[in-house]
Amino acid sequence: MGQAAADPQVEPEAVPPRELESFANAKEDAINRLSQLTDLDLGGNSGMRWLLFFVLLLATFIARKIVIVIFSRWFMRVAERTAWTFDDKLIPAMTGPIGAMVYVIGFFLSISVLSLTSGMDLVVLRIFQASTMTVLFWGLLRLVDVFAEVMVDVAKQRDMGVYHFIPLIKKTARVFLIVVAVVLVVQNLGYSVGSLLAGMGIGGLALALAAQESLANFFGSVSIVADRPFKVGDWIQVGDRVDGDVEEIGLRSTKVRTWAKSQLTIPNKVLANEIIENWSRMPKRRVKQYLGVTYSTSPENMEGLVEDIRKLLREDEGVNQDFILVNFTDFGDSALQILVYYFTSTTAWLEHMDIRQRINLKLMKAVADRGSSIAFPTRTLHIEGGLPQLSGDAKA
Repeated sequence: MGQAAADPQVEPEAVPPRELESFANAKEDAINRLSQLTDLDLGGNSGMRWLLFFVLLLATFIARKIVIVIFSRWFMRVAERTAWTFDDKLIPAMTGPIGAMVYVIGFFLSISVLSLTSGMDLVVLRIFQASTMTVLFWGLLRLVDVFAEVMVDVAKQRDMGVYHFIPLIKKTARVFLIVVAVVLVVQNLGYSVGSLLAGMGIGGLALALAAQESLANFFGSVSIVADRPFKVGDWIQVGDRVDGDVEEIGLRSTKVRTWAKSQLTIPNKVLANEIIENWSRMPKRRVKQYLGVTYSTSPENMEGLVEDIRKLLREDEGVNQDFILVNFTDFGDSALQILVYYFTSTTAWLEHMDIRQRINLKLMKAVADRGSSIAFPTRTLHIEGGLPQLSGDAKA
């Protein structure tokens, strides 16, 4: 057997010199074309400047997405760990203004790399300042909305009447911020705001004169909120006409549902200057009445009847035991008067009336048990000297 022939080693195939030369020429041509592209003069800017402009513009869109993700996710996780609800609502509300601010800054930086005329540079700067101011005030408006929403929730939980005025305060703050933003934006655009402010002052004076009645009602509303003489659901009485439950406390007027189920709308300036009797604020409801028994009642029975009435009032669970007064007080025209004075534990009208009815029935039974009766108006006619004699003509 001869020795096995060794496998020959495969050498790499050599690249032809012509192909290497053509590849090098193509690469050189591409580099020359890119160089020529960057050397182009488009509107006074080289191709490199335009390329950098588009790169920064693209980076602006990417940066906005990154900032929004970081802000909405990371800050929301931090907000969820706090007990406040303000930050939970503020972060979603501020997402829009923050994204807009990234756009404004990115667009300004992108345009800044371009070579523009001095007039165009001034226009770009003015637009950037106005846009920045607009976005900042947009964020302040969102902040006011969130703060007002949180304050309404807190005021309702604590039963504070001021929550009725929070929407008005929010609208006033929004109008104020919008006016300030318009003035600042106009000023940043290079215009004079002196005449605008003078016109706004004159217009505000005319508006105040025309809205005197509304302003009086508004300050009446502020007085009602500050003093809190009543709240929605209270039973109030104002003068001889207003008597019912408060249904709504508005910025201009208060609505009261009367017992006849009609609705009264009272201007708040009237309520601020009137005496308001709030029946719902009573800790207990009073009962004052006179029980009249007949004059045939003996002193012993009267004394026992008074003690019986005191006892039944002390034993009734609906009667407040802080103060009870029962006394034989007067000799009336037709009855012996017993003052019955007590308070019911409840202030609810229907429950109060049920207790009064129960007590009155017990009073009737107590009077009957003592052998007496409840008196009613009577007249006794006494005739002295007998009947008058009729004359003969009268007899005929």
